[in-house]
Amino acid sequence: MEYFTLARVIHIIAVIIWIGGVGMVTTVLIPAIKNLKTKEERIDTFEKIEGRFAIQAKITTLLTGLSGFYMMFELNAWNRYLDYKFWWIHAMTLIWIVFSLILYVLEPFVLHRLFRKHADLSPETTFNIIHKAHWVLLILSLITTAGAVAGSHGWFWIK
Repeated sequence: MEYFTLARVIHIIAVIIWIGGVGMVTTVLIPAIKNLKTKEERIDTFEKIEGRFAIQAKITTLLTGLSGFYMMFELNAWNRYLDYKFWWIHAMTLIWIVFSLILYVLEPFVLHRLFRKHADLSPETTFNIIHKAHWVLLILSLITTAGAVAGSHGWFWIK
């Protein structure tokens, strides 16, 4: 198997695990946690599960970024950033940057403390905000994924 094909396989598998995990957290985990009886139970359960998922998400976003960069480099496709028909490449890069900032910078240095503080004071509001933020990220990720699949197979919605 040539390296480019291997990079593509790694890229797609990493995206499936990463965005699939975001989908699971958004549609299953957070709603289930919101239904737990006590504030402490909600906070502890969320932190345990989300903490484990964060490790998985960090690994898959790293693999996605490295494999994506490698493919862009091998194809010498940097000029696609200058062509609006390749909007999905911009979207993929932007989604990757947003998630990477959240996972590697904001979550460990800012969001974890903010979550703990606000969840103690107002768990309902805190979990509603987290849930809405996850929905936004999931929807943008799915639009991006749909655009990337279509665009990488030659279907451009914009002529």
